[in-house]
Amino acid sequence: MTKTVIAVRHVEFEHLGSFAAILEDRGYTVRYVDAGINTISTSHSDDADLLVVLGGPIGAYEDDRYPYLTDELALIQRHLAAKRPILGICLGAQLIARALGSKVYPGSKKEIGWSQLNINNQIDGNLLEYLTLNNNQVLHWHGDTFDLPDHASCLASTDVTPNQTFIVGDTVLGLQFHIEVLSGEIERWLIGHASEIAATDGVTVEKIRSDTSKYGPALEKAARTIFSDWLDRAGL
Repeated sequence: MTKTVIAVRHVEFEHLGSFAAILEDRGYTVRYVDAGINTISTSHSDDADLLVVLGGPIGAYEDDRYPYLTDELALIQRHLAAKRPILGICLGAQLIARALGSKVYPGSKKEIGWSQLNINNQIDGNLLEYLTLNNNQVLHWHGDTFDLPDHASCLASTDVTPNQTFIVGDTVLGLQFHIEVLSGEIERWLIGHASEIAATDGVTVEKIRSDTSKYGPALEKAARTIFSDWLDRAGL
């Protein structure tokens, strides 16, 4: 039987990154659905063992500007109802939070660049404990945040964003930050988000590039361990 992952992508360079090789090694076929280009149908969830909703520079609440968000929410809700594993990264995490009934809204300030997470040590077997290999440094690229969904546990926070991630049971995981990023592809991010970088005080291309060189390789190693662990817990 074919094992399938559906990945909803909003911009070309924000893809599965380091997660892709892990899925391939486990025998999964990845099918990308490009929001705004491909039709997003709830039927996509019918044959997907895992649904991944990736990041993008739009708001999870901007249905009026980006009508396909309504279709994405319906897809997420159908997948949740079927109790199949689902992963959201950045915008994807915000959309899952919204599908679970939580509010998504602009944060107190944008978080762009590398910074340290505060890992919630009150959670037994916290998936993110592996980030200690990287001094808990991850790549942030968001201006919005969300309230913690009902029945969810928060695995990490920052001073700016209290809810950096959430997990519901073993099958629903939302990551506000990017651990999937490949350090060798950071130039695509710097080009694709050039206008946002230039418009954000204290954020520079040079700093992100330097920090990626410093923290990126260790993050890739930690990310592979985190994702593999979660796949095991989710029965994948």
